[in-house]
Amino acid sequence: MRLTEITYDIAPPIDGYGPGFFRIGGEVVQGGQLLLPTERFEWGGFDDRETILSRAKLLDVLFIGTGPEITHIPKALRDALDEVEIGVELMATPTACRTYNVLLSEGRRIGAALIPV
Repeated sequence: MRLTEITYDIAPPIDGYGPGFFRIGGEVVQGGQLLLPTERFEWGGFDDRETILSRAKLLDVLFIGTGPEITHIPKALRDALDEVEIGVELMATPTACRTYNVLLSEGRRIGAALIPV
């Protein structure tokens, strides 16, 4: 078997998560997080969309981690993301973290808006 080391050139990966926190690029951060190609922000949840919308040109797809289980997002958020042409993928937060890391390692233009588990 041949192993290939993964490098993250664009942004730091999500190293782990737990009740109320994430470990991103080795740093433990509390609460919801918004990860964009060049920046990381605290994210207040589905009503906190201004930062995402103001940086829409950086993203092709936004993974929304909805917590421990997948759930719907409010129509207002979905419509706002559609209007600025950001693709949206809803997932439980653990799945969103793993998917984000895989596509980040491929150099994709992705982001993640994550509610902690």
